[in-house]
Amino acid sequence: MHHTIHRTTILSLLTAIGLLSAFRFINNDDFIKQLLVKFQTYNQQRPLEKVYIHTDRAIYLTGETIWMKGYIFDGNTHGIDTISRVLYVDLVDPYARRIRLRSQLRATTSYAPGQLALPDSLAAGTYLLQAYTNYMRNFPEAYYFTKTLTILRTDGATTKPASAVIVKSNRLDVQFLPEGGQLVEGLEARVAFKAVNASGHNQTVEGFVLNAKKDTVTGLSSTHLGMGFFTLTPEVGQTYTGFVKQADGSLEPYPLPIVQPQGVIMQVDNLSNKDHIRVYLRHNKTSADPAAMMTLLAQTRGRVIQVAKVPLSKKGSLVQLPKVDFPEGITQLTLFDETNKPACERLVFVTKNEQINIGLSTDKASYKNREKVELTISTTDPAGKPVAANLSLAALDARQAPEVDSNSASIVSHLLLSSDLTGTIEQPGYYFNSIHKDRWQQLDLLLMTQGWRRFTWTEVLGDTIQPVKYHVERGLSLTGRVLRPNQKGIASKVKLTFVLSRRDSTRDFLTGDSDESGHFGAYDLDFTDTTTVLIQGVKGKANRDLAISLDQLLTPTVTITRIPYNPLEFRSDELAEFIRRTKEYQEIERQIRRNGEVLLQSVTVKAKKFQEHDSRTIYGTPDASIKFDQMNTAGRMTILDVIQGRIAGVQVIGNGLSARVQIRGAANFSGPVEPLFVLDGMPMDLQAVLGVSVQDVDRIDVLKGPSAAIYGSRGAVVLFLF
Repeated sequence: MHHTIHRTTILSLLTAIGLLSAFRFINNDDFIKQLLVKFQTYNQQRPLEKVYIHTDRAIYLTGETIWMKGYIFDGNTHGIDTISRVLYVDLVDPYARRIRLRSQLRATTSYAPGQLALPDSLAAGTYLLQAYTNYMRNFPEAYYFTKTLTILRTDGATTKPASAVIVKSNRLDVQFLPEGGQLVEGLEARVAFKAVNASGHNQTVEGFVLNAKKDTVTGLSSTHLGMGFFTLTPEVGQTYTGFVKQADGSLEPYPLPIVQPQGVIMQVDNLSNKDHIRVYLRHNKTSADPAAMMTLLAQTRGRVIQVAKVPLSKKGSLVQLPKVDFPEGITQLTLFDETNKPACERLVFVTKNEQINIGLSTDKASYKNREKVELTISTTDPAGKPVAANLSLAALDARQAPEVDSNSASIVSHLLLSSDLTGTIEQPGYYFNSIHKDRWQQLDLLLMTQGWRRFTWTEVLGDTIQPVKYHVERGLSLTGRVLRPNQKGIASKVKLTFVLSRRDSTRDFLTGDSDESGHFGAYDLDFTDTTTVLIQGVKGKANRDLAISLDQLLTPTVTITRIPYNPLEFRSDELAEFIRRTKEYQEIERQIRRNGEVLLQSVTVKAKKFQEHDSRTIYGTPDASIKFDQMNTAGRMTILDVIQGRIAGVQVIGNGLSARVQIRGAANFSGPVEPLFVLDGMPMDLQAVLGVSVQDVDRIDVLKGPSAAIYGSRGAVVLFLF
């Protein structure tokens, strides 16, 4: 992942509420210096990755295939992540807490298409599709991508047995959450609340708040998906209890957080002013040091945007943060008290309307059965200018899919919202749908109630940062141990040979040694589909009496961190029609397989496109060719960066000017040999080729095996300039 160090604006706003002062830059505060250095170090050592999966549907029959495309992002910048190249996708049974299906998808330039075949033996019910990279396992599972899927059987069963779901209580789960984190005596504060039922779904509620004297302080009523807020001025020595009406009409008590005798409260106005985030700070503390200061820090996805100093000598202060400085997404506001300890925290959302616009049109309004459909897809930026994009599209029979929920999750809501929060977010698309005029008010309410813990400040400000346990995977890994047949260890290294045999008859040979205890590992392997692996161990003059065992590729525990939320509801006639039509499609595919035929996915071959011969070539059709354009050369320094991972059988090892290339099958008795490089017909060495700008290259042809005979047996990489 690439990281850019941004300039941080440090602002000093020493103001009383209602008064604004000019911005003043400061750079001599020791705590701020320490805070910025440690926060930057933390994010450099523990960068983020995010994953999104687009599936063709959300409901399937057993025996069908889930078609999908995975996207891997740099979690800090939301740019494409080309570092991790293995994406794990699990189908999880949330009731049995077991992984029923698993697939490992190869990611190329951050995109990972694939599929999961659903066996006929799979039980009907609600499942979780979760996706993650190996590196993401260093962070809580709450930040994995998850999506709820419904799987049905042809007998019409829609849920698992009732015994599989245990409901402990019908009592609502109600939480009261003071804005900023605490209630302080004598200081008016906003208190948000959220109510969910036993199944984890929102519950509309109403009720009231009583003090210790049983006096009614205020009423309460939810305004959006079980959420709402009220204002409260805590009195000295008082405790408060909320009474919330249950589904059966009874009232249940829920205690509010304990009131602190001294402290600071934070109130944020992110709605009334389009240019600024207004942060109101009030406290009732006393200090003998007139120069005592509090510190307000604003950060977005690991990037510190602004830091402001606030004097403790003033009981109330207003800090205005220009929105233009913030990237789009969730921003965390943290107030450190005069002892440099975190005292208040609040999340806000900054919108920039930076999403691309996708247009989709057909050449006709209606079609006959089996008639060709031509689609035109356009992608533009907010200004209406064309922009390059990598997309995925699912074309379905409308009767095989339920009506699309306009408030369901999307790649936008996931990246900007769900991926930075813990817990279940119902109807995340609501907050990004322009038809909802109150979406920003409701999103602000959501951020007052939803959990967020990408890190804790104790971790950041500590003397040591927890090391990364799970590293970035550039390919698949084979690890294991060499033992004696009696399962006892071997007290010395063992020479190992790996032979990887693919379906296309190509092979890779690897050699290496185990460690002193017999453990071994082969990393960053590049193979797909069915590959046979032979591992041979040799110890001393005899190679017998050795047992080789492989570790399982991945055995994570299953922890359900998000309650499965599936709003799909069917009428009996709709369900019957869905099952009938899906069974018809399945039977057609089975019949085609029985007849030994191949089902083509709407492919029409009319003629072979005429290819104008390039006079610079002295060979026929290359084994592979890459046309250089703005998309595949963006951010690439050398030609090897462009071809890396794009050509089967061509492996780029290393990076930058120290990179080298191997073509599968090109080897002599000394091992793999480097291919020949040809620039516009002239042989060149690798270092000369690496000096050619990717912007000057028109295309690259790769010749392997017999195709490269004209250049010798070691293969060739041929460059053509504009």
